[in-house]
Amino acid sequence: MSGTNKVVLAYSGGLDTSVIARWLQQTYDCEVVTFTADIGQGEEVEPARAKAEAMGIKEIYIEDLREEFVRDFVNPMFRANALYEGEYLLGTSIARPLIAKRLVEIAAATGADAISHGATGKGNDQVRFELGAYALSPSIKIIAPWREWDLNSRDRLLAYCEEHNIPVEKKRGSKSPYSMDANLLHISYEGDVLEDPSAEPEESMWLWSVSPEKAPDQATYIELEYLKGDIVAIDGDKLSAAGVLTRLNQIAGANGVGRADIVENRYVGMKSRGCYETPGGSVMLKAHRAMESLTLDRELAHLKDDLMPRYASLVYNGYWWSPERLALQTLIDYSQVYVNGKVRVKLYKGNVMVVGRQSDDSLFDAAIATFEDDAGAYNQADAAGFIKLNALRMRIAALKGRKQLQRR
Repeated sequence: MSGTNKVVLAYSGGLDTSVIARWLQQTYDCEVVTFTADIGQGEEVEPARAKAEAMGIKEIYIEDLREEFVRDFVNPMFRANALYEGEYLLGTSIARPLIAKRLVEIAAATGADAISHGATGKGNDQVRFELGAYALSPSIKIIAPWREWDLNSRDRLLAYCEEHNIPVEKKRGSKSPYSMDANLLHISYEGDVLEDPSAEPEESMWLWSVSPEKAPDQATYIELEYLKGDIVAIDGDKLSAAGVLTRLNQIAGANGVGRADIVENRYVGMKSRGCYETPGGSVMLKAHRAMESLTLDRELAHLKDDLMPRYASLVYNGYWWSPERLALQTLIDYSQVYVNGKVRVKLYKGNVMVVGRQSDDSLFDAAIATFEDDAGAYNQADAAGFIKLNALRMRIAALKGRKQLQRR
């Protein structure tokens, strides 16, 4: 195939992307540049360099993006309290726009005329990578091998490796246990026994958290300090964005927090069953909502709740760089100016419980909210007119003889 001289490949060093690197060289007769991102997946990324070098690749990019990932992607998303279909904290989804951004930046820096990724033609990631890339580099060429080749099974991939002298570590036969994706926010599991939605996940599958049954019998308390909607300290220790999430993952995982078993609706149209561990993110969501409950105006908080499902769908479907997500983010970030203060959280056997919150920007007024004598701060008699005005439309309808429709 002609017209492609150099391709930047999102490269993990694993089986799929190692095959893709060689396949690109042979099929497109092009130079391959590899890009490996450390976004907190918990594995060494440097071995990818040796594997790329062994395939004759000259330009190799390996980058630590953990701080950028949390600061510029995870934290803005959590300011929105984003939750897809009521359960999914979007751990995989939010990593893709950053990888897409770096792919096109490296392509520009190296003079490459195409980028490539290892996402399959059945999943969401192909959409996320490519929507992000096109938004940032409209004329970029994208090569998605899984939509072109016939190596659509692990057996065929391994056979290709044998034929083309591609080293494969830890060969264990033809069956792979789970398809996993990890970053600093979460780890996901799909495939194998999970393809039966009625099958309970094996305990040995979970890597980041203990089971609630084996979690400590004593609760763990932590205090989170917020500044403009982001956590900046844990128990008084000032931490970077990635430092916060790393610490929360350790503490929450040790208390059995963050497991989810979900059947979700993929953007490409099918339902998919996946399991997720998001220990730190589970604490972040609960605590952030607690901080907002004290500091956000009622209607602004309700507006955010109205917009959240739309925002979450934009992230899930790959529209991070779209004008509508950017516009929503401007509103969300504006809402966070006074989301400052401290939240105390209790972790116990898989549960996250807010047990206290305080802020110099609090809108809670004890003198008004009290059940005791409020010394005239609130005139309870005013409530009668308030109720009558809000009931006016219903009273008019009743006076006109309209009956309230009831579902039978």
